[in-house]
Amino acid sequence: MNISKKSLKELHPKRIDVPLGILLSAALLAIGLSLPLLKIQQMIFWKSEYSVIRGVLELAKQGDYVLAVVLLFFCVIFPIVKLLTLLAIWEIKLTDDKRSQFLKWLGTLGKWSMLDVFVVAIIIVIVKLDPLAKTQAQIGVYIYTAAIFCSLISTMVVEGIVLPKKIRKGVSK
Repeated sequence: MNISKKSLKELHPKRIDVPLGILLSAALLAIGLSLPLLKIQQMIFWKSEYSVIRGVLELAKQGDYVLAVVLLFFCVIFPIVKLLTLLAIWEIKLTDDKRSQFLKWLGTLGKWSMLDVFVVAIIIVIVKLDPLAKTQAQIGVYIYTAAIFCSLISTMVVEGIVLPKKIRKGVSK
């Protein structure tokens, strides 16, 4: 058991893939949250584009608070917390045991990480069910999905650096 406290950044100073992956994930997430996810056109006259943030605000404005909170949590807060945890594992000086605990927690979060993309997909499908509306996915949905995948890849890289194969199987349980 190693009780010295060092950050992964100190232990692996030549690994630039992890901080670049986290930075890319954060940038893609910020862009994906702000760009329109879908464009809705009803009949010929009414058009509207919705980003995740605008969707949450519109749901709250219409009184759908539960749905607004669920969307806010799974599509905004959850991915940000996951990236901040990954950044903490990389930057903060931790013992090996504490780092493994964080990775275990991050692994638990990882099991839910595609739920945010699933929520966005459900919204698009629901809107497409309306025969009077024409719905088109916009660039934001692709960038948002890329952010989630980049975050997943960054997490897998950190797990590969920290955990030997025997331990990695125990963390994914």
